[in-house]
Parts: sequence; C-alpha cells; structure tokens
Amino acid sequence: MLAHMKGKSLWPVAFMLVFALSRVPGMLPQNFSAAYALVFCAGVYFSGRMAWWLPLGTLLATDLGLDLYYYFYLNVPVFESATLTYQLINYAAYVCLIWLGRRFKPQASFMSLLGGGVLGAMFFYLITNTASWLFNPFGNPEYTRNLLGWLTALTKGTAGWPQTWEFFRNTLLSGGLFTGLFVGAMKIVEASESAREKEPQGEAAGEPESSEQPEEAKG
Repeated sequence: MLAHMKGKSLWPVAFMLVFALSRVPGMLPQNFSAAYALVFCAGVYFSGRMAWWLPLGTLLATDLGLDLYYYFYLNVPVFESATLTYQLINYAAYVCLIWLGRRFKPQASFMSLLGGGVLGAMFFYLITNTASWLFNPFGNPEYTRNLLGWLTALTKGTAGWPQTWEFFRNTLLSGGLFTGLFVGAMKIVEASESAREKEPQGEAAGEPESSEQPEEAKG
C-alpha cells in the first residue's frame, strides 16, 4: 500500500520533468509546446493546491531559465516591460486552463479529456492573442482598437513574424498530441493499479479453499 501511494505521488513530478525537458531550446518546433496540455491535465489529475502551484511553479522556473539563456547567450532583451507583460498574459491563460481541467473528472473517457485539452488550447490561443491586441505591449501598429485590429491579431499577426493562424495550428496540434499522451499514460497507470488492487483479494479468496481440502480428504 505504501509503495502504491509513493508511486502515485511520483507521477506529477514525472510529468513536470518531462515537460521541463520539452522546453529545452530546439527540442520542439516553434510554437509547438506541451504547456497547454500540461496545465489542463494538472487541473484534471493533480489534487488540491498541487494542481495550481506545481504546474505554475514549473512554468515559472523554466521560463526564468529560458529568459536567462536568451538574455546572456543570445542577447535578447527579455527583461523589458513589454516582454514581461506578454509573459503575464500567458500565465493568466495558464490559470484559465487549470480551472478548465478542474471541471473534468479523472474517470472521464479518453475522448472527453482529449476534447478538453484541445478546447483548452483554443482558449489559450484566444486569450493570449486577444490580450496582446487589447494591451498591445509591443506597440504593434497593426493592432488597431477596432474589429479589424482584433481579427488581425487572431489571423495575420504582425509584420516580420509568422502569421498567428500558424501559431493557432501548432497550438491545436501540440495541445491535442500532448493531452493524448498524458491522458493515455494516466489511463494505463489507473488500469495497472486497478489490476494490482484486485490481486490480493483473489489470493485471499483462494486461501479457505486450500485449507478445506485436507478436511475433505480425511472424510
């Protein structure tokens, strides 16, 4: 029983380690991230406050590491107010994804949880791009304060960068892929634990039969 509890408590840590490794620069294609699936699945599977502090703490630690890497090795001014504001927008979206995950039960079907992960990725895209248009921390001239500016933020983006619809495509693909991997892994673990819990009951049920056999033989 103790080994079972320890194994179960290690799964959140294992998820965080896999996610941290996925954030190593060059590990995944641009705008292809496990973050959307991670925070959604944390809301589904992690209990209590862990569902909030563990994924957000991991994101904060890896973001800080990436910022230091870009600042010292690539000379990118990541600690300017505009960049930090953009990162705060991302964290607001992550909180929304965890909240969404809390609305799902771990026992839900694979397809239901996969759909929740894809929905979370869509929310992330909508929230971050709408906030970028609304607050416009980088002062992009394309983000005018009207419907056209908002649609530009959701589809085309700013000059000199990949179009935001490409970001949306990669967000959906990565959100669906990593949600499927995380949920699939948890379903396998749950099935294995369920089978393991049934084994002692079967052995206990077999003991009386073996003890009665000598008496029958004497009769």
